[in-house]
Amino acid sequence: MTARLKDTYKNEVFKQLQEKYHYDNVMEVPKVTKVTINMGLGEAKENANVLETAVKEIAAIAGQRPVVTKARKSIANFKVRQGQPVGAKVTLRGDNMYYFIDKLFNVSLPRVRDFRGVSRNSFDGRGNYSMGVKEQLIFPEINYDEVDMIKGMNIVFTTTAKTDEEAATLLELLGMPFEK
Repeated sequence: MTARLKDTYKNEVFKQLQEKYHYDNVMEVPKVTKVTINMGLGEAKENANVLETAVKEIAAIAGQRPVVTKARKSIANFKVRQGQPVGAKVTLRGDNMYYFIDKLFNVSLPRVRDFRGVSRNSFDGRGNYSMGVKEQLIFPEINYDEVDMIKGMNIVFTTTAKTDEEAATLLELLGMPFEK
């Protein structure tokens, strides 16, 4: 699975991007550098078990152990103290990244109820794309019976593209199901 997507990028996607945007140097052709999966867990301050299950779920989804994120500063209104665990994240690069991208585009996103595609308006102006997933159940690694609480997550695709248009073309050629 991974090798197929990576080879597709190196051959077909690479050539199509180079033809469309007329790059002088092959190093100018945009590529995905990393994918970051983040799960914010505000409930973790009351229940430590929530954090443990979230870490296990992200590890199953990403195939890599996540890092527990901690609060940078204390905020009294949110009842959060500095250094308190508030989430988990994982950064994917290389083969793990391509495997996750392939699984997300071809298996997980089509499992979303009433899925019509992802928004084209989630680019940041510098060629990076962010999307949110409302529940972790769309991933095949998550067993529905073992889930005690539905949690969402943010997924960020970081690219070397200079513009949002180049990044959109890159992600579309890799298989991102944008809405029509």
